[in-house]
Amino acid sequence: MYRTASSRLRSVKGRVGNATRYATSSAAVTSSSSSGGLFSWLTGERSSSLPPLEVPLPGVSLPAAIPDYVEPSKTRITTLANGVKIASEMSTNPAASIGLYLDCGSIYETPSTCGSTHLLERMAFKSTGNRSHLRIVREVEAIGGNVAASASREQMGYTFDALRTYIPEMVELLIDSVRNPVFLEWEVNEELRKLKAELGELSNNPQGLLLEAIHSAGYSGALANPLLAPESALNRMDSSILEEFVAKNYTAPRMVLAASGVEHEDLLSIAEPLLSDLPQVPRPTEPFSEYVGGDFRQQADSPCTHVALAFELPGGWLKEKDAIIMTVIQMLMGGGGSFSAGGPGKGMHSRLYLRVLNEYQQIQSFSAFNSIFNKTGLFGIYASSSSDFIGKAVDVAAEELIALATPGQVTPVQLKRAKEATKSAVLMNLESRMIVSEDIGRQVLTFGERKPIEYFLKDVEKITVDDITNVARKMLSSPLTMASYGDVIHVPGYESVSRKFHAK
Repeated sequence: MYRTASSRLRSVKGRVGNATRYATSSAAVTSSSSSGGLFSWLTGERSSSLPPLEVPLPGVSLPAAIPDYVEPSKTRITTLANGVKIASEMSTNPAASIGLYLDCGSIYETPSTCGSTHLLERMAFKSTGNRSHLRIVREVEAIGGNVAASASREQMGYTFDALRTYIPEMVELLIDSVRNPVFLEWEVNEELRKLKAELGELSNNPQGLLLEAIHSAGYSGALANPLLAPESALNRMDSSILEEFVAKNYTAPRMVLAASGVEHEDLLSIAEPLLSDLPQVPRPTEPFSEYVGGDFRQQADSPCTHVALAFELPGGWLKEKDAIIMTVIQMLMGGGGSFSAGGPGKGMHSRLYLRVLNEYQQIQSFSAFNSIFNKTGLFGIYASSSSDFIGKAVDVAAEELIALATPGQVTPVQLKRAKEATKSAVLMNLESRMIVSEDIGRQVLTFGERKPIEYFLKDVEKITVDDITNVARKMLSSPLTMASYGDVIHVPGYESVSRKFHAK
């Protein structure tokens, strides 16, 4: 660029210096001197010929101005004759995210199929009847896509994310991977070996272990089924068990194909021929679960002792208002590690930071958690500290939960901050097309529709301090569930902790 500009400059100097030598009339000289100078010559402009800025340029059509408000795209849902639901929402993003979600999780496992969902999550996008695993990897890489799978207690999801121009390829590969897995013996054995190795390292994640144990100890029935396959189940797991589980549970009425960034008609035209031949079978009744409370303790050689206390909130997502209030309560309580991730003081505005982590240096971590299902939910506090201080940490956790249910303990300022933080977190998550696709699929599975985000935001805004107190009281009236890991000898007994809540 610099070489070109300097060579032009030298040629201009020669032309300017010899302008009168080649001029044949005074008019030519005038034209040369009024042409706009060096800058005009370099840029090709002729200032004398340019119209005023307020005059439209001839032959130039301007695009329409962007409106002040663009209405969000609506989620459209089509139910096929066999019960499969296809749902999508258009966006301006050049990429698209597509997911196949199933009303199928560990709650549908039986003693003979225990651990199936955990292994199916790992077997996602392996060999099918039409493709080898290598071919699937090559096809995904060829279009720059990403595939993933997730398993939970009530639902499973398979997702594919790539540029919108590859939607036909994405839909076909996604459906093929879910509908036609072959579960080759060597692939199953390889994943079983990896899962066993991961189970051996579970002690490195005591928080995850306790949150899993809270469900097994707190529920009787389907929700007590382990989400992480136990080693005893892995030792007898094989391809035939997976085939049986898929054939029984991957049925049309329990399936939703959800997409973000796709025109609904386009998605329907591609997916319907691939899904319409699934047999129409009655949707089974959700297996029975009952919250009973309980105690889990695992003695281990650990530098810290870890404890979780939890209570039930009946109703789950089917009692949407209470579920939303519990979500705000978790944001209100907050907590985390003993060091702020963003620097001193940053983000340390939640109750558990201000009232606990800033006051007790012996506590390593202290945070609120929740798990919300279709018909029930759990809310609690997780804490870790040295073994000689864990008794005090349990007392502090009990005091914080009781304070939550005591009128006047939560201020309007604290609640407003928690509501704004909840709305902000949800809106930021929905900026991801993958989360939007997942939200569509899981809402359609649970409610049969996708409720607009405006409804959620309005419900959050309506929450009062009395709502927080009432929901907290409802939770604390249920039986206590405790789980502990480490030097559990120093952890207070279940009955003594339970009496703290019933004596409030």
